[in-house]
Amino acid sequence: MGDFNLTVILDAIRRADGGLSRVELSAAVGLAPQTVSNICRRLLDQGLIRETGKEGTGPGKPRTILQLNPAGMYAVGVHIDPAVTSFALLDVVGNVVLFSQLDTDVGIAPENFVAVMAAEVLRLVADSGVDPERVAGVGVATPGPVDAGAGLVVNPPHMPGWTRVALRDGLARGTGMPVVMDKDVTAAAVSEMWAGGANGAGSFVFLYIGTGLGAGLVFNDEVMRGSSGNSGEIGHIIADPAGPLCDCGRRGCLKVTCMPETLVAQAQDRGVLPVSDPAEPHSLHEQMAALAAAAHHGNDAAQDILDASARRVADAVSVLTNLLDVERVVFGGPFWPYLESTYLRIVPPLLQSLSVTTDVHAIAVTGASSGHDGGAIGAAALVLEGTLSPHAAKLLLAP
Repeated sequence: MGDFNLTVILDAIRRADGGLSRVELSAAVGLAPQTVSNICRRLLDQGLIRETGKEGTGPGKPRTILQLNPAGMYAVGVHIDPAVTSFALLDVVGNVVLFSQLDTDVGIAPENFVAVMAAEVLRLVADSGVDPERVAGVGVATPGPVDAGAGLVVNPPHMPGWTRVALRDGLARGTGMPVVMDKDVTAAAVSEMWAGGANGAGSFVFLYIGTGLGAGLVFNDEVMRGSSGNSGEIGHIIADPAGPLCDCGRRGCLKVTCMPETLVAQAQDRGVLPVSDPAEPHSLHEQMAALAAAAHHGNDAAQDILDASARRVADAVSVLTNLLDVERVVFGGPFWPYLESTYLRIVPPLLQSLSVTTDVHAIAVTGASSGHDGGAIGAAALVLEGTLSPHAAKLLLAP
């Protein structure tokens, strides 16, 4: 219970713009003033919070304001993408201390690349000058599916050979640090919770647009991971019943109508983009940027492709918003910048019309406050969220 109360106080301080006094903390979290005072002393001694001045102009003693100490704790995040693997060292308030990237080498054995990642994590910490004892651990975000309990990556698309790879334990051995692993879409949602301010509070769906499409689900400030850590797999929600055949055997799934590579293929079929030369292939980012640029400069076919994808995504997302009764939908991920202007024009009114809660509350639609690509930042936030955020499971007694 003591540890749970500590995380409740830390979370309240973290979420308050400008910090809180001990009196304000007691009122906010419902704990006795002496309990709050004792916990704050413990947090001050540990260097996790700091006193940042006094405020108060009325009668009585000015109140001392408490804030998180940015240097009190750090976390390393690793985001594995089929093309690029990113690394970030974050302080406890979400500032990026150091960042790096490596090409994802899918041509070598997965365990060898895990060793490369571990070496880069250690280099990042050493180059930062941060006290290694202040690094709480390593978070790693990976394409799904995953076996969260065993810490395994299970045959992700576009990463041949990565079949039941012991990613969590391999990184732990290579770095000597605790490691937590999650899907990239879940990490992106956690990043929004940690760094998105009001945008990351309450209940929301994070629609992650990467090489594939996925949803991070947050309900009442708690991430919904599912029984195996694979919640949010939305690729087979049917968005166009008359659409192309999917490998699942049905027609018009999001996977075959709205993924970036699908939009590029549609643009090539309609002459908006040239068919790539196998000898000099363009990256998916280059092709999506060209598609977005064509739409921006008045190419009707390009705009029609993006508009149709926005309508289909709105239909699919409405399934989630009606099921979960969330307050907002947040879009992000590495390919979001190419779709942002079209989606923010089309999705909000469609989602409002498809919502069963229209007479109760609106559903906000926004871009990610934590950046277009949560990536490695979201992976590091997994460590901070797991360490510092209150979770009801912490109240359960071990058997």
